Amino acid sequence: MEKTKLELAVGVFVLVGVVCLGYLSIKLGKLEVIGGNLYEVDAQFNTASGLKPGATVEIAGVEVGRVKSITLKDDRAMVRLAVDNGTRLYTDTIASIKTRGIIGEKFLALSPGGGGDPLKPGDMIRDTESGLDLEELVSQYVHGKVN
Repeated sequence: MEKTKLELAVGVFVLVGVVCLGYLSIKLGKLEVIGGNLYEVDAQFNTASGLKPGATVEIAGVEVGRVKSITLKDDRAMVRLAVDNGTRLYTDTIASIKTRGIIGEKFLALSPGGGGDPLKPGDMIRDTESGLDLEELVSQYVHGKVN
């Protein structure tokens, strides 16, 4: 009888531990398990070099979403963003690929504008700026193609 109670207590303890570990993994990984309060918009870039799905989307240094996917469409990079519902974006929004530090991770910075109509889920951000590619700049310098 005593052994059964001990095994039951250990089993419950392990189960609670696994549930807590799963919860922390989802929260710390900033994953959305059930939909979340997000809407999706697209942006096309000449190059999305270094940008990865899951990268942060920021306005004024504040995280407002994540990069959901990056695909190729008509020889351009199509980036799908999942943005918080409380964040208002307009048709004159500018999306820029930026780098943290000199060789840091890439993220997407938004300048939300305010003069156009609000963007609806599935709409396209028209004004984009691709990231600076240091390898390309060094290559141009080495081969004497810098103006």
